[in-house]
Amino acid sequence: MRTREELENIELQVLAPYAQQSKTSQGRHYAEPDHPYRTIFQRDRDRVIHSTAFRRLQYKTQVFVNHEGDYYRTRITHTLEVAQIAGSIARALRLNQDLTEAVALAHDLGHTPFGHSGEKVLNELMKNDGGFEHNAQSYRIVTYLEDRYPLFQGLNLSYEVLEGIDKHRTRYDRPGGAGEQYTLEAQIVDLADETAYTAHDLDDGLTSGLLNFEGLNEVPLWKRNFDKVKSLYPHLTRDKIKYQTVRQIIDELVTDILNHTMERIGKFNVMSVQDVRQCPEELAAFSDACRVDFLTMKKYLFDNMYRHPRVTRMETKVAKVIQELFHLYEANPDILPATPRDKIKNKVEPTRRVIADYIAGMTDRYAIEEFEKLTEPSMRV
Repeated sequence: MRTREELENIELQVLAPYAQQSKTSQGRHYAEPDHPYRTIFQRDRDRVIHSTAFRRLQYKTQVFVNHEGDYYRTRITHTLEVAQIAGSIARALRLNQDLTEAVALAHDLGHTPFGHSGEKVLNELMKNDGGFEHNAQSYRIVTYLEDRYPLFQGLNLSYEVLEGIDKHRTRYDRPGGAGEQYTLEAQIVDLADETAYTAHDLDDGLTSGLLNFEGLNEVPLWKRNFDKVKSLYPHLTRDKIKYQTVRQIIDELVTDILNHTMERIGKFNVMSVQDVRQCPEELAAFSDACRVDFLTMKKYLFDNMYRHPRVTRMETKVAKVIQELFHLYEANPDILPATPRDKIKNKVEPTRRVIADYIAGMTDRYAIEEFEKLTEPSMRV
């Protein structure tokens, strides 16, 4: 049996000098004994997978609400795709794959029911109470809301995984902020996230009928990969053409990330984790040409899928569900379950924050059922 020490020694032999080693982790906030056969980042990855918040992702919206069809991505399948892409990039760059996957698997734990629509509503409801943002909520979940250990709240993840979750928030909410860079493993997760959701939203958009081949042929990234597939396999069915084109797009994006990131590692003469942290720019990136094509595709998806009437009509309905639940709980906290009710009663936290935490933790299905129970007299409570 391989021991933890042996695994750490393998990392020393195999990983690049700029990869984060398990042995040199800055550790946990609450000290714990080392595990006999798992490294610190392997334990972090496993803690995330076994968390309540992770399991709930299976019934949380990506773009399409769960009851619209079993084919469409949910938040958990998105998370798994991000972890797969990020892990592949990390392995090719000789980075710490366990750290990368731990950050990837935790990055969306804080999502509300109904995806970004639910987040938008909760943020508006909480605008005078600190707001609501799903990346910050992910950090809150792993450091506080998951409560299953006898000696601390949260999952007590390592410094580097917590930093990676916080970095995901920083990239989008505080761009250009001062301070050192994060690990290259954490930087990779952001790009894997963008790659995964753009590619799988193409797939789901075509399956739903919100997108079509003719319109997408206006998008360079789609067209050149579509044409490549058609030239190689002219007799494929539309479903197989769709799948193969999306597959080619992911391959092109990941290859560009690998090549350009390696160029930047050489450009800045990065030879250690400290060099990564002190670099004046992020190292993981698309090339300029690829970024232009990628952003063009994202804009096409925004204009033709995310703003499609079918999607916005559903947003209107789910906004009503979350607003109504929030106001009902605020008006009468006694209808809440025991844990949030006791937090309010004992003044552990402000009432509105407790309610926001509770609603954010709901799955789509549970939120709809709870709404019906509290608003439909004929429903059993």
